[in-house]
Amino acid sequence: MNYQDCAYGTLYLDRLDTVLARDNAAQDWRLSAAAAKYIANAMAYDDVIRVADLKTRAPRFAHIRQEMRAGDANLMQLTEYFHPRADEIAGLMPARLGAKVEASEKWMARLNRWFDKGRRLRTDRLPAFLMLHVLGGLKGYRLKTHRHAIEVAHLDSWLSRCLAEVEADYDSAVELVKCRRLIKGYSDTHARGLGKFDKVMDAAALLRGRKDAAQWIARLREAALQDAEGKALDGAIATVRSFV
Repeated sequence: MNYQDCAYGTLYLDRLDTVLARDNAAQDWRLSAAAAKYIANAMAYDDVIRVADLKTRAPRFAHIRQEMRAGDANLMQLTEYFHPRADEIAGLMPARLGAKVEASEKWMARLNRWFDKGRRLRTDRLPAFLMLHVLGGLKGYRLKTHRHAIEVAHLDSWLSRCLAEVEADYDSAVELVKCRRLIKGYSDTHARGLGKFDKVMDAAALLRGRKDAAQWIARLREAALQDAEGKALDGAIATVRSFV
């Protein structure tokens, strides 16, 4: 509800109900407990609107003043660093237009040329603050964007994949739900996490039917979290491929 609105909160509960319907007390509701966290994370993804909203909230400025030990008599200058990629710009467009732009190498190259450079915005000054404040207020528009369409499709695909494992291997289903923690952050951080998530899910498919599948999925996930480059994950995947 804080991320979007009351209707969006209701949609979250509806998605969680689909998991609860497949879960049971005999398993201590472990699947539902994990889903309650990671469905929320998936629905509250970091987009341009979210980042702008968080950067212009009053509590954040108060927190920074406290961290910097700035008194009431002190003037504080605050510079925000932004490095938008073409994907973020296309994602902010209406769904159909954004999909067409993203599918066009020519337009993506143009967006990279126009926007792919670091920007420093002084949000202690009115023009930069107002720009981010207006951008952060586009919650009502968010659900019409290309980025939202992508996130919904990815969420539904991930959740369906997890629930498909419940009957055959409950523990694996739980571990697959927890793999969603690999996707976090914004821009390059999000892209790296998504790449690791895809690798883990692909490797998990190779483990289907094994008694130790859940344990290996957990190992793959932890390996993915060890380093930004993904070297530990690549090593773990190589081990999996050696015995499947």
